[in-house]
Amino acid sequence: MKLILRLFLFASITVLFVLTSCKKNKFITDGSAKLEFNTDTVMFDTVFTGIGSATRFFIVRNKHELPINISEIKLATGESSKYRLNINGTPGNYLNDIEIAGQDSIFIFVDVNIDPSNDDIIEYDRIIFTVNENKQAVHLTAFGQNVHFLNDSVIDTQTWINDKPYLIYNSMALNENEVLTIEEGVKIYSHRNSRIYILGTLNVLGTYNNPVIFEADRLNGHSSIFLNDSTDNYSDISGQWGGIWLTKFSKNNYINYAEIKNAIIGIQVDSTGDSNFTQLEIHNTKLEHHSYAGILTQESSVFATNCLITDCGYYNIALTRGGNYEFYHSTIGNYWRGVRQAPSVYLNNYFQYDGTVYIYPLVNAYFGNCIIWGNDSTEIGIEQHEAGETFNYLFDNCVLRIAPTSDINTTDIAHFKNNIINEDPLFADYYAYDFILSELSPAINTGNFEITNLYPALLNTDLNNQNRVGNNSPDIGCYEFVGK
Repeated sequence: MKLILRLFLFASITVLFVLTSCKKNKFITDGSAKLEFNTDTVMFDTVFTGIGSATRFFIVRNKHELPINISEIKLATGESSKYRLNINGTPGNYLNDIEIAGQDSIFIFVDVNIDPSNDDIIEYDRIIFTVNENKQAVHLTAFGQNVHFLNDSVIDTQTWINDKPYLIYNSMALNENEVLTIEEGVKIYSHRNSRIYILGTLNVLGTYNNPVIFEADRLNGHSSIFLNDSTDNYSDISGQWGGIWLTKFSKNNYINYAEIKNAIIGIQVDSTGDSNFTQLEIHNTKLEHHSYAGILTQESSVFATNCLITDCGYYNIALTRGGNYEFYHSTIGNYWRGVRQAPSVYLNNYFQYDGTVYIYPLVNAYFGNCIIWGNDSTEIGIEQHEAGETFNYLFDNCVLRIAPTSDINTTDIAHFKNNIINEDPLFADYYAYDFILSELSPAINTGNFEITNLYPALLNTDLNNQNRVGNNSPDIGCYEFVGK
């Protein structure tokens, strides 16, 4: 009898062990198993004009047949967040070991509390989900200030005024033959992957005291782009939005006193096929922190004065497929902190597609009283297809960085005239993006008056509104040295 009892107890314990083991192994353990969400971004599109709160929800689904265990759900910024969570009936910004049965789902409610007098223009956070050491995120976005909101918008002729910021989500486009006028002091913020498409005419009317600002909507706090991110300042982070695209339908675009920052391409200028007008006239403008290029053109035309173009992942200026270009008293300086395998300024006259080479005339690429410098040994790239007969360019009275070992012939007077070659312009602090000249700079008093006097209304003052026409010769670049 005792033996039977012992056998029964052993069998019971064995069955219990098997059942327990099955229970422990019933969850999906595959590292590639993922959750599904009915949205990747919970957006609070309420515009808060006073302190207030709003609530949204989203659904988390387990698409698999077996149950799934979420080891952790948490807000990325924790208790400092503007957001509060209710996870399937349980309030709190952190919860672990949440089970979702196979082919089942849970609800997560999100509440945000906004004070527009103190909060950022956009308040971000992320809800991070961990399953089998895999991390996924749902982004949270709320307006922290009263803004003009454009979401996947197509607009006709209008004027943007400096009453409150403009926020662009999912890009915006200006219709063909329409005009967008942007008055001084206006701030335009673009969300990740958004772009400004111009099919008509863009008029940016900034002033020295009130420039027009184009930048990403991630101003501080943690990034909406990267999951595991600890950066607190996004002012110099590139690639946060697409940039301004002047399409082939666009014409007679004008930009004065603007700051265009943090994009993939600051300004892309397409060909119109019409040589009767300049596609882009741009003055007194800073283009900084772009992951690909500051200005990228294709068979187009640009007239630029007093521009600062810096910190680009590939080219500061890429003039491709020919065209007609003039740059005066501009500083093109590139000290990109990552790996860069492209020159600051690049010229070419062809395009190759599917085995066919298309040749375009480079009518003119003129740089007068400009600085082209950076941390590469040669900051100018020239590629001329041998079949192209028209390939005109001239660097006139510039400070240039071109290695002696380069195949560029800087003694060719048809293309290089009175330049200072390989003498460091001695910027004040290029790693702080300060491109004002130091007092020993070779660019001081070595500008050519004849170049400056070509357009006195545009060039008699520099980017800082300082007079550059005094007793001495002007300085080369966009800034006139004024001493201490």
